Amino acid sequence: VTPGQILSLCLLLGASSGASAAIRYAIPEEARRGFAVGNVAADLALDPARLSGRRPRVVSGGSKRYFAVDAVSGSLLVSERIDREELCGALSPCSLSFEILLEKPLEVYSGTVEIQDINDNDPVFPSSQARLEISESVAAGARFPLESAQDPDVGINSLQTYQLSANPHFVLDVQTRVDGSKYAELVLEKELNREEQRELHLVLTALDGGSPPRSAHVQIHIDVIDSNDNAPVFNQSTYKASVRENTPSGTLVTKISAYDLDDGPNGDIIYSFSSHTPAKVRQLFALDSDTGELRVKGQLDYEETKLYEIYLQAKDKGVVPGVAHCKVLVEVVDVNDNAPEVTVTSVYSPVPEDAALGTVVALLSVTDLDSKDNGLVNCFISPGIPFTLTSSLKNYYTLKTKAALDREEASEYNITVTARDSGSPPLSAVKQILVQVSDVNDNAPKSLQDSYDVYVLENNMPGIPILNVSATDPDLGRNGHLTYSLLQGDSTVGHLFSINRESGTLSLLTSLDHEDQTEFSMTVQVQDSGSPPLATNLSVNVFVTDLNDNAPTVLYPLPNSTSPYTDVVAPGTPGGHVVTKVVAVDADEGYNAWISYTLLQATDSTLFSVGLHNGEIITARQLREDEAPQHTLVILLKDHGEPALSASATITISVAERVKEALTDLADVTPAHDPKRHMTFYLILAVILVSAAFFITIVSMGIFKCYKWRQSKELFNSSRSTLYRTPGPFHHVDAVRGGFTPPNFYHQVYLTTDSRQSDLLCKKPITSSPLGSRQNTMRNGEPGLYHQIVGTASRLPTPAEQAQPNTDWRFSQTQRPGTSGSQNGEEGGAWPNNQFDTEMLQAMILASANEVADANATLGGGTGTMGLSARYGPQFTLQHVPDYRQNVYIPGSTATLSNAGGKRDAKASGGNKKKSGKKEKK
Repeated sequence: VTPGQILSLCLLLGASSGASAAIRYAIPEEARRGFAVGNVAADLALDPARLSGRRPRVVSGGSKRYFAVDAVSGSLLVSERIDREELCGALSPCSLSFEILLEKPLEVYSGTVEIQDINDNDPVFPSSQARLEISESVAAGARFPLESAQDPDVGINSLQTYQLSANPHFVLDVQTRVDGSKYAELVLEKELNREEQRELHLVLTALDGGSPPRSAHVQIHIDVIDSNDNAPVFNQSTYKASVRENTPSGTLVTKISAYDLDDGPNGDIIYSFSSHTPAKVRQLFALDSDTGELRVKGQLDYEETKLYEIYLQAKDKGVVPGVAHCKVLVEVVDVNDNAPEVTVTSVYSPVPEDAALGTVVALLSVTDLDSKDNGLVNCFISPGIPFTLTSSLKNYYTLKTKAALDREEASEYNITVTARDSGSPPLSAVKQILVQVSDVNDNAPKSLQDSYDVYVLENNMPGIPILNVSATDPDLGRNGHLTYSLLQGDSTVGHLFSINRESGTLSLLTSLDHEDQTEFSMTVQVQDSGSPPLATNLSVNVFVTDLNDNAPTVLYPLPNSTSPYTDVVAPGTPGGHVVTKVVAVDADEGYNAWISYTLLQATDSTLFSVGLHNGEIITARQLREDEAPQHTLVILLKDHGEPALSASATITISVAERVKEALTDLADVTPAHDPKRHMTFYLILAVILVSAAFFITIVSMGIFKCYKWRQSKELFNSSRSTLYRTPGPFHHVDAVRGGFTPPNFYHQVYLTTDSRQSDLLCKKPITSSPLGSRQNTMRNGEPGLYHQIVGTASRLPTPAEQAQPNTDWRFSQTQRPGTSGSQNGEEGGAWPNNQFDTEMLQAMILASANEVADANATLGGGTGTMGLSARYGPQFTLQHVPDYRQNVYIPGSTATLSNAGGKRDAKASGGNKKKSGKKEKK
């Protein structure tokens, strides 16, 4: 019969779910390698197309792997020689358990392969020859046990029967033990007669049930001796005892007892192991030949053998000893002497920190060789970790995630798995599983502040670093590698600034000019290199602080003019009369724009004086009739910066009578042959020419400034910052910059063209100079050093915390800040001057010149408004804007547009409300 003919296949499907299905097969032992046990893919209803990707493999206990799975076909194949007798011995049925492990998702299926016996072993006798001594007095029916043959095969292939060669005295009786094994006894059928035959030779044959059967032979030599009439007799044929497996050596198991009715040596009994007792039993137990006490000799193991069947005999000491046989059944009682064993079958590590809840991390199997409660095992892990241990199959546990993982909080977990049985006392085992957490890009870059304020001195050296933007990212590798870049929201920013992509150092590419632009706003983007990348935007405000790099500019009188201006004053003019004034501006800011006026040179130093802060040329005493007809004054203008910058202005003043009358009578008197009229005509012509040249100059400058202002306004609208607002040089035409604040407080106040939307900017005192703190500003001479001023929106004071604006910032008409001052000769205090006054001055002079051209010029529609009420509304008065009319002097007149004399009178009378009722002739 071929192995294929004896193959029987059994498939038992336990449950429909993939993790709990059980399959069962049966194969003959000694199957060749590669023998197909069955198709697990078909039996488990697995998708053959996905089978290879799920990496099927067989997991089983022990050192040998008897089976393997073909990942392509899904067949379960024999991978090792299988000897049923080696695996199970006499145990039947013999089966091998295995587990099939699949991934993606992780699934476990259990299975069993029953190993069927084939007749591949011959019966074997312990020896090839046996000798018996039988007294002739033995009566018929006496039984004589024979040595049993051993056949490691089981079932029908095991030892089935014995055959005895033909003889006249003995027949063979085959008996069956409790375990189903066979043994033979010789039965005396006809008494022996020593005188007829002294000895007999028999052949005992052992046969198994195979096809064809296998056999073994033993020669039996029987010696016939003289009789010993009585044989020993046991008081019971079977003895039973139980003993714990951890019983120490020498412990009494039981005591057998036999008696013999004979006297003398024929009645003395000796106890011994029967020939049926295996050698291994004789190693575990000891029998006292005199007392019949059976004691433990070796180490018992319940897990190896649960029941021992011991065959003993009793012989007397007669010449022909009588023999009696008995059987002792020893039950081994289990104790909790085996600790559980934990085997980690599979570990999924590292685990992504964004792994979903319930992700399987590891698969564990637990075994305990003990029985009942001693083999009942529970597993658990230490609390306080984001993992849980659950049992999916008997003796199998899965380790899963039960909470979200965060690699930045814990990059790995050393999980302790404890297995404990239910014995008394319980035994436990510990297994360590290292689970690493892999990083994902789940953290955006972070900075200590959301915005940076940087103060840089103008005229800086190109290429100097001004700020180091720093950010951190707790992620690993490329997920934490940061790069810095400027968002191109404003095209000018990219041409002026650059940032190092790796270090975040912000540098200036060119030199800045405070007079061109005072503030730059940009956005720095910090981005990691993850996939997808995460980014954070930081706002950076760069404030350009002022240096004294602009000398005062004289607007009146125009320098280097081909037609010098001549101011006229009448003889008899009292001291303190304002003759004219020097109009000058400084493009710088703060102290750098404050201008002082000094009389450097004069034709007569006793006749005129100049206001230190307002540049007004005032008569120092009353003019006499004999004064020189023309006086030249050289005025030195110097700002307050460090170092101070200066300029000079030359003014020519003519002393002439009846200037006013000459202007009035010009239209009525003909010029024919009148020297005085000729003189008056040339004077008026000179005034007209000078006024026309001055008007054209002012209009040209006004158009240029308006163009620059529009460009600056567009730049301001596109890049202005919402955190701080420092107005640029041309952002507001009607701007007032206060310079009366202490040097340690940088205070800027400006008014928009819409007075209802006036803004107030108060920066915190940060320096002892309006130029900015030396600690916070990059100086031209120190390109390697810089400091940053940083602040976040959260640090800004709330509206309730901000101080209310000081209502005393408005000045009276005598204290108003102006281009060249309007304090009427008061020399006590300093006053501000900057480029914004220049723009205002040009607009005012243009308006004033138009009014002068009108014979009934009344300086606007109301007192103190200077014709500005139509532009600024009723709430915008000269309390808010410097009176620039005093800076405009009409050649040929003894008064300025502001009517300086009337202005002094207005202090007491509350203002000049006189209106002109008729037009004057041109």
